[in-house]
Formats: sequence, C-alpha cells, structure tokens
Amino acid sequence: QVQLVEFGGGLMQPGGSLRLSCTASTGIFSTNDAGWYRQAPGKQRELVAVLWKIGGANYAEAVKGRFTISVDNTENTMYLQMDNLKPEDTAVYYCNAGLRLSSGRIREGAHWGQGTQITVSS
Repeated sequence: QVQLVEFGGGLMQPGGSLRLSCTASTGIFSTNDAGWYRQAPGKQRELVAVLWKIGGANYAEAVKGRFTISVDNTENTMYLQMDNLKPEDTAVYYCNAGLRLSSGRIREGAHWGQGTQITVSS
C-alpha cells in the first residue's frame, strides 16, 4: 500500500507564497500521473494541477500562472508551489497519485495524501 504524506500548509496573507510537498513511500510519481486537489468549505473537491508522467502539466484556470506543480523522483516527492495566494485559495489540499484519463476526463487516482489546510486571510 502506497502512503502519501503531505507537508506544508498554514495561515498565509494574500499575495504570499507557499510550497506544499507530498512524499510517497514508493517511486509512484515516476510511473503514474499525479496531481493536487483542493476542497473548500461547502464546495466539491476540485483538481488544481496535474503532472503527466510523460511530461507536461495542466492547471485549473483559477490557479494558472500562480501555481506550479513539479516532482523530484530522487526524493519520491511532488510539490505544489503556490504564489500570489488569494483568499479564494483557502481549502484543504490533497495530493493524489494514479490519476488517469477516461472518456476525456481526468479521474482521481487511488492514492491520497492526508490533506493539509491552507488559509489565506489578512
């Protein structure tokens, strides 16, 4: 069973930067598509960023140009660099591995981090 452990999160001011990390117990990020989701209070979980194992990344429109997803396969760790944070970025963030494309849609993978809270407020 793959374990994903997230680090980072906390209370940030608008305009600030933060980096989340997600460390896996195996080299899953080198063989699987992976990404970050978030869930704000009272809202459905949404995909924020996905990193394709063949290369390339996609981002939700709300975070394009502000968030960057990356991976260090030597450390089995995936990152989400978040810049110019906004109050609407407040949510619990989850890393996810094993994403897949099915019928033209990105489907969640089977492996999840524990979630980390990010609150953006002045």
